[in-house]
Amino acid sequence: MTTSWHTRCGIAVFCLFFGAWTSAATLDDWRTRVVYQVLTDRFSRTKGSKHGKCNVVDGQYCGGSWRGISERLDYIEGMGFDAIWISPIVAQLTASTGNGESYTGYWGQDLYALNPSFGTEDDLKELVENVHARGMYIMLDVVVNHMAYAGPGQDVDYSMFHPFNDRKYFHDVCRVDGSDNQTNVERCWLGDDIVALADLRTEDELVRDMLGEWISSVVSNYSIDGLRLDTTVNVEPEFFEGFVKSAGVFATGETMDGDNTLICRWAETIGSVLNYAIYYPLTRTFSSTTGSINDLVSTIYTTRHNCLDPTAYGLFSENHDVKRFREMTDDRSQAKNIITYTIMGDGIPIIYQGQEQHMTGGTVENINRAPLWEAGYDTNAEFYKHIATLTKARHHFVRHSGNYTTYISDVIFQDYHTFAMRKGYAGGQAIIVLNNNGVHTTDFEVYITNHDYEPDTRLTEILTCTDLKVNSTGYIAVPMGQGLPKVIYPKKQLKDSGLCGHASASSTATTVPTAHPTTIDGHPTLVATATDAEPSGTSAGKPSPTRLALGTASELRTDLSFPITAAVVSILITSGFVLLVW
Repeated sequence: MTTSWHTRCGIAVFCLFFGAWTSAATLDDWRTRVVYQVLTDRFSRTKGSKHGKCNVVDGQYCGGSWRGISERLDYIEGMGFDAIWISPIVAQLTASTGNGESYTGYWGQDLYALNPSFGTEDDLKELVENVHARGMYIMLDVVVNHMAYAGPGQDVDYSMFHPFNDRKYFHDVCRVDGSDNQTNVERCWLGDDIVALADLRTEDELVRDMLGEWISSVVSNYSIDGLRLDTTVNVEPEFFEGFVKSAGVFATGETMDGDNTLICRWAETIGSVLNYAIYYPLTRTFSSTTGSINDLVSTIYTTRHNCLDPTAYGLFSENHDVKRFREMTDDRSQAKNIITYTIMGDGIPIIYQGQEQHMTGGTVENINRAPLWEAGYDTNAEFYKHIATLTKARHHFVRHSGNYTTYISDVIFQDYHTFAMRKGYAGGQAIIVLNNNGVHTTDFEVYITNHDYEPDTRLTEILTCTDLKVNSTGYIAVPMGQGLPKVIYPKKQLKDSGLCGHASASSTATTVPTAHPTTIDGHPTLVATATDAEPSGTSAGKPSPTRLALGTASELRTDLSFPITAAVVSILITSGFVLLVW
């Protein structure tokens, strides 16, 4: 039988795409992303929901849902986020207790069932499909340390847990006592006599195998791109090497400790942790005009020295476990500085829902977990726009310099209230100037050297769209006013950035189709939609790689790069065949 040219090409491309479809987003892929953390129960209710007023203080379910997130993706994407972290999805303790309800998702009882308070399986799959269709990643919060029971540890009915339905899977009852004894931290129980958190024997091979099998199925069934691992410091570091391998995707771990020598032990086996070592001095520095810049800079350098790769860590200034920054200070300039560091510093930026609306609230009475709908979804809000500008800038810096995210920033200026960082290799470096003076400070100038720009280089400060210039002796005079942060970049490199009057890449680039996951007649199917090719690279005469993001509603997904040499490429998917025509 003679095979047509189109069919031969279709078979070749089908094999190329689908043969590679079992790989997942790598650490390098995640480094380029900016993550928006969603507390599922408190982000958005489904349109038409009849749920009553949210009882935040008593810790009750408030009606947020997976469908509600799907309906608000424009709001998230409008800030430039290209990854979303959602709460754990497994079935929870259903009782209303003296400690509240299981709305955060950390009181799991059945790993193989979904939490019906968040929606149906179809709702979850539709959310993931919608996220992937926008070229975004989904990060799932996961608990491996414990299962939850409404009552004291001595009374636990282990038969109600699935799959760990026997006492043999758990450590003997003892209470984590807050000491530095790591055996106590890892093998005793969190919780209290109201809600006991039965501690799994994660050092046992059987438990490890069962958890590995479970996470592999979750990632496969729901096309998960990455994991946030809860309470990792309560689990021996060695556990995570096999667990993350079973997951087959990027993972970052929660280690709520400021000791970087401690948290980096878990980073070595997980691959990434949330950078609490930076979080504590970061918030102390920017929440007060007396905050110590030196303390922050010193911690940046010691973390760099003690840890393998801080650029792999999650960088944040708020989350659901700590007080909101506005609870520490109401100064809007200080808030803009800490958000600027969060997005522009070393690591994977994570912004907690509500930071863009400048929400307040402490951990007492769970006010830091108040629902976003009470603040509103104002896309014209001051901090919404601030975050959108910063993410747009970061995405442009990454596009312009592929190794921007792995460059470990240098502190090139420091005084009592101000410091400047240089991030990026020569030709694509950005200068970030931060201060804790607050909105009522007098105007001043900072003179910066060691930036690696040539004399007379023209620069733009992108938050105010102010033009600057390196003088003949190599200094940059940076005007500082109202305590606001500055982000500086070479003016000529802002082409196609969409910043400060420059057109965005989408208005000038050649469009190529990107395949996105959807379902047709209930079957996972790729649909091609037009997206923008990346700007041309640095190699003369060579086409830039264009990333083709592939995903499905089940276990098949990958990112595939290949050179695009044609003006128009069409991908047709029909009856299981992919035809590439140019």
